[in-house]
Amino acid sequence: MVYENKRDWPEKCPIEKLISIEEDMDKLIEGKKVSIRRNDRYADVGDTIILKGHLFEVEDVYPQFLKNMSEKNAREEGFESIESYKTALTSIHDDAVWNPEQLVWAHYLKEK
Repeated sequence: MVYENKRDWPEKCPIEKLISIEEDMDKLIEGKKVSIRRNDRYADVGDTIILKGHLFEVEDVYPQFLKNMSEKNAREEGFESIESYKTALTSIHDDAVWNPEQLVWAHYLKEK
């Protein structure tokens, strides 16, 4: 399903669960990461989250199929390439596979 209208977007999950990997938090704080893609939607533009004492605001949220990710998107995620992003993504869970048709939610954050 593609969400062309924001009114049709699914309910948000708790923003506190958006970022749970320590390395991702560190990359955000160091400015090496500005986005995180998840299977569920965790925020709206303007929502905030505190990570290790640093306040971040959500600047953008949108649905995206993995097949539409660009090299730029992978760098925004804190990886050198799509291939390194794929490797990291599939290593998080034992049964994870790269599914180009998977719809994910891109969340862009900026430190306040």
